[in-house]
Amino acid sequence: MVAAEDLVAEIEALEDKLAQAKTAITRRFIGQERVVELTLTSLLCGGHGLLIGLPGLGKTRLVETVSTVMGLNGNRVQFTPDLMPADILGSEVLETGSDGSRAFKFIQGPIFCQLLMADEINRASPRTQSALLQAMQEKVVTVAGETRKLDAPFHVLATQNPIEQEGTYPLPEAQLDRFLVQIDVQYPDRKTEKEILLATTGAEEADAYGVFTADELIAAQKLLRRMPVGDAVVEMILDLVRAFRPHDPLSSDRVKDTVAWGPGPRAAQALMLTVRARALLQGRLAPSPEDVINMARPVLTHRMALTFSARARGEDLGTLIDDIAHRMVATEAAA
Repeated sequence: MVAAEDLVAEIEALEDKLAQAKTAITRRFIGQERVVELTLTSLLCGGHGLLIGLPGLGKTRLVETVSTVMGLNGNRVQFTPDLMPADILGSEVLETGSDGSRAFKFIQGPIFCQLLMADEINRASPRTQSALLQAMQEKVVTVAGETRKLDAPFHVLATQNPIEQEGTYPLPEAQLDRFLVQIDVQYPDRKTEKEILLATTGAEEADAYGVFTADELIAAQKLLRRMPVGDAVVEMILDLVRAFRPHDPLSSDRVKDTVAWGPGPRAAQALMLTVRARALLQGRLAPSPEDVINMARPVLTHRMALTFSARARGEDLGTLIDDIAHRMVATEAAA
C-alpha cells in the first residue's frame, strides 16, 4: 500500500511539472496544443518525433523551445542534398603533435547531443538519412570501426516537408518505424494566427525558460514505465494494431482492400508508452480506451501504407485509422 501511495504521489508531482512545461512552451509556440502534447509525449516515452508540415508553421521554433524548457543540450542540422553522413556523425582526422608524431583524432559531429533537430530531413539523400538509423535505435554511433555512446537522454525531433514538394526524398519504412509518433502541424486558426502576429512582431518576444533538467526527464521516463495499464487497454492495443494487418485472418475486408502493409510489434510498444504519456499530460493516473483512440493516428499512420488502388481512389490512412478505432470501441461497448 505504501509503495502504491508513493507511486501516486510521484505521478501527481510529475503531472504538475508537465503542466508547467506546457505553459512555458506555449508562451513561444502559440496554440497548436495537440502538437505540443505529442512532442512532449515523444520525449516522455524516450522516443523520437517526426513533425510534418509546410514551411513557416513554427516547427523549428517549437523544437528550439522544447530543448530549453526540457533542459536538453540541443543541436540543429539542416538537411540538404549534399549533406554527408560524416557531417552528422563526425569523422577522424589526422592530427600532428608538437613532437611531429601523427595520430587520428575523432571530431564529434552534431549528433553528440541530447536533442537533435533534423531540419527538413527528407531533403537529404537516403545515404545520409540512414546515418541516423543506428543512433535512433541503439543510442550509439559507429565511426571508423569504433562504437561511441551518445548522451542520455537522446532524442531526435525531425521536421519534414510534404513529399509532394520538389526536391524531397521519402524516408524509408525502416526509418519511419523508428519515430515514435508522427506529428502533423496544420495551419493555425484565425484567432491563433492573430495571437502569433501580435506576439512575434512587437518590440519584445517571450523567452523560453527551463522547467526540467536532463536528469529529471530521465526520471520521468522511468516513472512512466511504472504506470499501471489495465487489461482492457492492453487488449484494445493488441486488437487495434492487429486489425490493420491485411494478411491477418481477423482483419476486415476494408483493410485487406486498402492497406498494403500494416504496423508491426513496435507499433504496439509505442501505443503502450504513448497512452501512458497522454494520461500523465491529461492529469490522470492510468490510461483509458479513449487514450488509445487518441494516439492511434500519430502512432500508426507512418507505420502503414495504402495499396495502389486505394491511393487512386483517394483513400486516407488517418481517416481509416479513426474509423476502425471508433468502431472497435463501439463494438466493445455494445458487447
